[in-house]
Amino acid sequence: MSSADFASAWLLVVLCAVSGAYCLRQVRRSGGAAAGEAVMAFGMALMAVPLGDRGGWQALVLGAVFSGAALHAVWLLRGGVHHAHHLVGSLAMAYMALTTAAGYGHGGGLPLVTGLLLLYYAGYVLLGGARLVAAGGGAQRTYPVAPAESAELTRACRLAMGMGMLAMLLTM
Repeated sequence: MSSADFASAWLLVVLCAVSGAYCLRQVRRSGGAAAGEAVMAFGMALMAVPLGDRGGWQALVLGAVFSGAALHAVWLLRGGVHHAHHLVGSLAMAYMALTTAAGYGHGGGLPLVTGLLLLYYAGYVLLGGARLVAAGGGAQRTYPVAPAESAELTRACRLAMGMGMLAMLLTM
């Protein structure tokens, strides 16, 4: 792994971990609504850690954790389709972990599945970025953080996690 790849991987780890920490903070405030995003962010941070060969039991454990998260997302779908993104994210993480466990590493996986996930996350990032820009509006900011600004920060965290997922899929 080159030094640029190593630095990029650690930047992705930090980005995902900070997003997860923010989501955990929101869980305490909002009563658990951001728990799924916190789990996904910390899982993404863990998967992005550059530890060299990730085959074997580590990838299987991550695959099992994200498969469990996918089952939980299926359960949440009964409350509305807005949880479908969590299902796609959990399945994508399980797919990447299990592909790694099978020894495929970079360039592995099924091209059709990887391509569909890349299209989904590219669209998610573009749409999320457009929504974030539209929500910002250019209004003068006052401090402390207002509830509307908190919602914008939540959108920014979701966008950061979407970009992180896109980056991980691009390296497959």
